[in-house]
Amino acid sequence: MVAIPKYDEIQIEALKLLKDGIPRKAKEFIDPLAVVFQLSENDLSKEYESGNGMVFADRITWALSYLNMAGLVTKPKRGMYKINELGLAILDNPGKFKQYVAKKYKERIGAQPKQPDNTLAHVETSTMTPEESLYASYQGIKETIFQEILETILSKTPREFERLVVLLLQKMGYGGEVKDSGLVTQYSNDKGIDGIIKEDVLGFGRVCIQAKKYALGSNVSREELQKFAGALMQAQSSKGVFITTSDFTKNAYDYTQTLNSSIRIILINGKQLADYIFEYNLGMQTEKVIEIKKLDGDFWDEMQDEIPMERK
Repeated sequence: MVAIPKYDEIQIEALKLLKDGIPRKAKEFIDPLAVVFQLSENDLSKEYESGNGMVFADRITWALSYLNMAGLVTKPKRGMYKINELGLAILDNPGKFKQYVAKKYKERIGAQPKQPDNTLAHVETSTMTPEESLYASYQGIKETIFQEILETILSKTPREFERLVVLLLQKMGYGGEVKDSGLVTQYSNDKGIDGIIKEDVLGFGRVCIQAKKYALGSNVSREELQKFAGALMQAQSSKGVFITTSDFTKNAYDYTQTLNSSIRIILINGKQLADYIFEYNLGMQTEKVIEIKKLDGDFWDEMQDEIPMERK
């Protein structure tokens, strides 16, 4: 009986299927990879014991996610995968493939890669406790979701991104109970401010927002922050939040430290943005909840212990 391959065994074969340059959805890999690994219909229909999906299809999704995180494939559309030049190059040197993917994954989450599996029971390690292994798997899952969040945002219009960040700040508690506290400014005459959060009913307190939907690597410069600071002064607001899907240059970060006490600008980069969206459950849904339990010491300690009989 042929064992269902692990996600890391699937990666190189999935990349080979993409060599023709045609973008594919995850489900389009199932049949051709089943032939490669000589899987039966029973193998393809096997589900996790938790009931949380098909094993082989899930492992294909994880394999593709790792290829994406390693920079070997891109996602031209949500749910679509396409090989890039780096992916084609690594296929010419398959001996270094696993080492390269593992290195890139480690750089992203700061830990050795562990096998992500919906049961979370197959994490193999000799140095970590079961709880540590579970946490490592969870971190890997979060990293994949963060990337999917940013890719989804980048597929939307700049206007939708502005609406999104206003909703996010409201989710985070800004605006409180104020009715219609969030406002996306007019697109044609925003004067450098994309959104406003009213902190009180009369609007004396306001948080102004600038939102830049930039691709990874196109960092926000100091000059753009200076323009935003000028827009805040013109709007007579002392509080600004600059949010981007990419990151800020070092000079941009340094600039926020030089502002006087009358103006404060908070910077939120792509990683922080994805984290906030995840933590505040904006556009997210819970797939599964796992409870880790331990004995209640106080409860059991109240019970009388058995006194061991003395040996004669």
